[in-house]
Amino acid sequence: MRAKSGSPQAQFTLAWMYAFGKGIPEDDKQALKWYRKAAEQGHLEAQYILGAMYADGLGIPEDDQQAVHWLHKSAEQGFAEAQFALGRMYALGEGLSADAKQAVKWLQKSAQQGHAKAQNNLGLIYANGRGVPEDNKQAVKWYLKSAQQGHAIAAYNLGLMYEMGRGVPKDQKEVVKWYLKSAQQGFAKAQNSLGFIYSKGRGVAQDNKEAIKWYLKSAQQGYVRAQYNLGLVYAGGEMVPQDDREAVKWLLKSAQQGYAAAQNNLGAMYDFGRGVPENNQEAAKWYLKSAQQGHATAQYNLGVAYSNGEALAKNSISSYVWYSMAKASGNKMAITAIERLKNSMTKQQLTEGKIRAGNCYRSNFKHCE
Repeated sequence: MRAKSGSPQAQFTLAWMYAFGKGIPEDDKQALKWYRKAAEQGHLEAQYILGAMYADGLGIPEDDQQAVHWLHKSAEQGFAEAQFALGRMYALGEGLSADAKQAVKWLQKSAQQGHAKAQNNLGLIYANGRGVPEDNKQAVKWYLKSAQQGHAIAAYNLGLMYEMGRGVPKDQKEVVKWYLKSAQQGFAKAQNSLGFIYSKGRGVAQDNKEAIKWYLKSAQQGYVRAQYNLGLVYAGGEMVPQDDREAVKWLLKSAQQGYAAAQNNLGAMYDFGRGVPENNQEAAKWYLKSAQQGHATAQYNLGVAYSNGEALAKNSISSYVWYSMAKASGNKMAITAIERLKNSMTKQQLTEGKIRAGNCYRSNFKHCE
């Protein structure tokens, strides 16, 4: 057998056969043995696979040093997949210290060989100025190369650059073109953005059915903003017949994933008994979750709940705290509400309220009670 006689390509082929059970029984230990033999003789793909196995702990204990060792050997021989993997590890600080310059170096080498993921990641690096000066034109260049190979995320990123006018003039038709390419490949963010575009008629004829179609595709993948948008659509009753139960269904899905706007709106649905039985305690629960993330309207709603004593035990100090947070977050209704509330508070209550408000703000809304 050529593998036993020392042929690195034969050793690699035998390793692959053991790894996937092609013509012989699947055997991870034998696969590792022959990948290692091929890698030690300089087989660049075997080196990459061995590095990936160490990085992910596939069939062997996870070992970051060994992963970097073998990926470096493969990358230095010009294997694009290894260069991408190494660049990504340097960018994220996985298995080694984060090093933006090294990340750029290896991603650039991979991208120049046409590796679509590396091209997209290089675009992100230039767009965000990580390890290189921010350069939107370079970002667009690399997004385009990746998107032209059918990379869905790059197509979305390119659409976003056209939408924001970064590196290219704003062009809504190009936005639609690239979002559509991304959405058709199933990228949830692009599907949601396309839904919004159709709902507003930006660069396309306004089309509620298309908007709902794309929101739904995105929401069914679990994308929180699309779920929230569907909730708004069904609650509003403008694009579709109003259906509060369907609104609650989608708002709940989004809220359970921690999306603050959905949590606030779900609280309002419970507050007013829309699509669910009226339940002030449940409303307050969702307002609190949202308020603790800094959502100004939810903070105001909590202030109201403490002020009127319907959902929560009436507490002027707690009301003052949340009105103060809402005011600081830019809620205009809180300005009037807090002035009115202060007129009914004692000096002692007001002093305690100010102390607690300060603690609340400094703790990023986590220690407010």
